[in-house]
Amino acid sequence: MAASLRIPRSDAAIFNSSHCPAALDGTPARPLEFPPPHPASETSIMERIGFIGLGLMGLPLCRRLQAAGFPLSVWNRSPDKLQQAGAEGLHVSASLTELAERSDILMLCVADAAAVQAVFSQLQSSLRSGQLIIDLSSIDPDTTRRCAERAKQQGASWVDAPVSGGVNGATQGTLVVMAGGRTQDIGRASQALQPLSQRITRMGEVGSGQVSKICNQLIVAANAMLIAEAVALAENNGVDASLLAPALAGGFADSLPLQILAPRMAARQAEPVQWKVATLLKDLDNAGQLSKQSQSATPLAALASQLMRLHAAQGHSNADLSSVIHLYQDKE
Repeated sequence: MAASLRIPRSDAAIFNSSHCPAALDGTPARPLEFPPPHPASETSIMERIGFIGLGLMGLPLCRRLQAAGFPLSVWNRSPDKLQQAGAEGLHVSASLTELAERSDILMLCVADAAAVQAVFSQLQSSLRSGQLIIDLSSIDPDTTRRCAERAKQQGASWVDAPVSGGVNGATQGTLVVMAGGRTQDIGRASQALQPLSQRITRMGEVGSGQVSKICNQLIVAANAMLIAEAVALAENNGVDASLLAPALAGGFADSLPLQILAPRMAARQAEPVQWKVATLLKDLDNAGQLSKQSQSATPLAALASQLMRLHAAQGHSNADLSSVIHLYQDKE
């Protein structure tokens, strides 16, 4: 188990968390966190990054990497998003082969496990020894481990690094990263992840980042449904629901989802889209699969999944998560 340490960038790549004991007083050890590396000096070498996936999260992340000075190339499966990236001055690679040739680190940020597998199948033959793949996508742990093993056969390393914080976090560089992989690989990845995040935590070996993200999404999904219920309950009893978030700030009911979702739900504001219903539903499906595999009881997550699926079926699949208020109100 790893004790709580904050290590400088120069040590991150060689620190082995298995050598770090629990506290002497018997308190549980805390996870290994990688703080932001020191700002790059004029003589430091910034690794070349190839970024795959320019969706709601991907494009703002690329803007931050570009602003941080990384040599950056991008690729996307749909050409329209590549046109926008090119218009913003990002270097667009004509193919995944070209992207791999130009990159030391490859970052993936795509929709689901099928997309990760499709991209990686095209990419695998172009990988070379020493390359690092950082997968920011939220997918199931089994797919992650299979892809990591195939990358290893090519001499490349894999870090699963799903994130939490939504589009706002991507834009502002305040995401939290739950990383799975070898400590030295996560230490190396931390340089590229620093402009995107406020914290990077090693959760364990490859796949553990995805398990942690599933746990994150259980909490987000259940919270979203409870927040919608609370907003509807307040409105049905003559309370201005727009006051809930500021009134509850700092109390035990407070949370980032509450502060973001409750005002949007009260105002029936679903634009701009910050969390897609379909994306969270995909994550809940991963949670259901993982809970069955591990025989872990997740009844609240199962109920949240049913409600989310009902909402998606009513035509809200691509809508913002705040739209779940319509499950409880506005039936006329």
